[in-house]
Amino acid sequence: MTTTCSGLTRRDVLMASGALALGAAAGPVWTATPTVAIAAPPVDVSALVHPELRAQFAEFKKMSGSFPPLSDATLPEMRRGMGKWAEPPLADVPVEERTIPGLAGQPDVKVVIVNARSGTTRPAILHTHGGGYILGDARGMVRPLQETAKALDCVCVSVDYRLAPETRWQGSTTDNYAGLKWLHEHARDLGADRARIAVMGESAGGGHAALLALMARDRGEVPLVLQVLVYPMLDDRTGTSRAVPAHIGSLMWNPAANRYGWQSFLGMEPGGSSVPSQAVPARVADLAGLPPSWIGVGSIDLFVEEDIEYARRLVVAGVRTELEVVPGAFHGFDMDAAGSSVAAQFRSAKLNALRRAFGMSAVV
Repeated sequence: MTTTCSGLTRRDVLMASGALALGAAAGPVWTATPTVAIAAPPVDVSALVHPELRAQFAEFKKMSGSFPPLSDATLPEMRRGMGKWAEPPLADVPVEERTIPGLAGQPDVKVVIVNARSGTTRPAILHTHGGGYILGDARGMVRPLQETAKALDCVCVSVDYRLAPETRWQGSTTDNYAGLKWLHEHARDLGADRARIAVMGESAGGGHAALLALMARDRGEVPLVLQVLVYPMLDDRTGTSRAVPAHIGSLMWNPAANRYGWQSFLGMEPGGSSVPSQAVPARVADLAGLPPSWIGVGSIDLFVEEDIEYARRLVVAGVRTELEVVPGAFHGFDMDAAGSSVAAQFRSAKLNALRRAFGMSAVV
């Protein structure tokens, strides 16, 4: 993790500058009336935080009071701030940006290709970045994807999907599916094995990866060996029509931010009965036939309940599923406290799930 002269991580700086002012979002600027008003009383969750993460937690908590609310008005500045702090890429893992055709009737799609090497047949990952459906881009995840590609000797293709609220869920999900189809069709040029493709994403990117796995199942065009959902954003009802315990989701991404993200993505008030199930993984009734799944989340992450429930439903549907719940971990802890052993163990579990799906031996 890159650090500043003060010893804070890259994400600390982003938060301080307002680029990731999510954890203390005071509420979005929307005219729609909330489905259910939920305001959990403040609570001190410090004692619940994993000991290795407490210093980072205290730093975030100290800064959170000065953050502006997440809204249509503040979103452009947050996006500009995020672009300034991407970690420098590794010199020995090639990266290429390319524009590929979109699906019929849709615009072209930008992708970032990591570790392509024609003439080889290696596993591949279709990646979708995080950012609450409203922030981020594929370029911001180049360094972590290079590290993953290097560890697994695989190819990674990350989709620079269109963001909400400018583009609703129909547009971004078709962008991602276009990226998956392109990876499958051009596997030989990339040095990838069409029979060993996984989808992976973090936070909202995890939500997109889950939607992508559902689309791949329903269309039957691209077989997948694994879906890797890292603290995925799966259910619009969390913090809207469904109450959240006060000690969960108090840092980095809280119920107010979640409402704004989902409303931007859906184009309607989240939590209601009219929300289309094809836009929300947790609302899809039938999960049978999905690829083997790995889900990882922290116990005080806003998404912990919905992620555990999704894993439970996958198991009931007959999907081979591995669930990793990290005690005392908050949203994004594996990046914010990358040097901690708890973050290293989390990354190791994720990489080993990919190794097993790709037919490799796990690393102890």
